[in-house]
Amino acid sequence: MKVFLVGANGQIGRKLVELLGSSSEHSVRAMIRNPEQANELEKLGAETVVANLEGSVSELAEAVKGSDAIIFSAGSGGSTGSDKTLLVDLDGAAKMVEAAEQAGVDRFVMVSALQAHNRENWNEKLRPYYVAKHYADKILESSSLNYTIVRPGGLLNEPGTGKVEASENLGRASIPREDVAQTVLAALTEEHTFKRSFDLISGDQTIQEALKNV
Repeated sequence: MKVFLVGANGQIGRKLVELLGSSSEHSVRAMIRNPEQANELEKLGAETVVANLEGSVSELAEAVKGSDAIIFSAGSGGSTGSDKTLLVDLDGAAKMVEAAEQAGVDRFVMVSALQAHNRENWNEKLRPYYVAKHYADKILESSSLNYTIVRPGGLLNEPGTGKVEASENLGRASIPREDVAQTVLAALTEEHTFKRSFDLISGDQTIQEALKNV
């Protein structure tokens, strides 16, 4: 499967590049804004393409053309303001959904945030971010695409355990970024996750078991 990765230079994105770049089943095309990022990602096994989530839908559709699936793991980051959250996490995601439909790329995996679907459970300090994730997810769900939405809990820079819990509604908890990346990769081809969204935290099940039970 030819996977188009949006957010390849982020922390989860970088782990996905490594996993996809070393995979015998998949190849990865990493979308980058800055050509200077290309060399490092190509060393990890990625093909790179320069495009910008703040560009036009037609430009994004051209970049994604020929891919079999899209993973959206982009974010404006904690150091930017609410304006960038709106432009990247919401409108950027919405434009990628439109671009996927235009380019005929049916499979779309979105990395969202724990409980983004439940306003009552949003982190007050991150409310604009949760608003963006909530509506980006809704746009994807109402599209024609074969989507999966993964909503991970608090992200940790710890080694993955390979053990997770995945369900429609989970309480606030954390998970290593490595386990999020592994789960997203496994979800790509796990039919039980098609047209589904779920929370994801560290747990007791293997990733494969958890995805078959969401």
